[in-house]
Amino acid sequence: MLRGEAEDRMRALFWAAVIAGSSYWPASHLGLPPAVIVAWKGSGVALLAFWAASQARLADGWLLALVLALGTAGDVLLEVAGLQLGAVAFLAAHCVATALYLRHRRQKAGWWPVLAIPVVVVVAAALPADRSAAPGIALYSFGLAAMAVAAILSRFSLAAIGAWLFVGSDLLIFARLGPLAGSWLPTLLVWPLYFLGQALIAWGVVRGLEQERENGGAGLHHRL
Repeated sequence: MLRGEAEDRMRALFWAAVIAGSSYWPASHLGLPPAVIVAWKGSGVALLAFWAASQARLADGWLLALVLALGTAGDVLLEVAGLQLGAVAFLAAHCVATALYLRHRRQKAGWWPVLAIPVVVVVAAALPADRSAAPGIALYSFGLAAMAVAAILSRFSLAAIGAWLFVGSDLLIFARLGPLAGSWLPTLLVWPLYFLGQALIAWGVVRGLEQERENGGAGLHHRL
């Protein structure tokens, strides 16, 4: 009974994260004080990080919590310190996530998805109108694409969907610096794609690790 109550509380924490993250976009258009908006923006992924930490049993669970904590830092730094520092936090998150996913690579997973990395890098670097921004965007996009490809190669199929939603969100951000400048499309889609991606990453990895434990650490690759 006590275990069931604890599980209910942990599940409630996940859904609190979903509510906080989902409500940020409309809240950001209400003219609230900047400090409130920044806190609201960071709360969704921060709660996902707390939830992941509460589920962590071994190092991989803590790596996921670190990925989400770095994502929270990126969300906040984008608002208070600018694009570059925010991108550094996210790039660190992508590096940790890549290592996590490759630790759980599917057996017989081919390496052909790696071909997506240069595609993402070239597309992202071509988007900004200010060509001086292209090298930094290319570097960041390499880490972003490597993370998403590693997710495809991993046993966390749901997290892989989330990772590519993250890629789509970031490409829209870069497009807003070029061909979609002034368009409503990035404003409408960047945050929903990003947060849904983070939520799927969190849920997919936590449940994947849990399933591995239930199957003695060797079960997922027989089904994926």
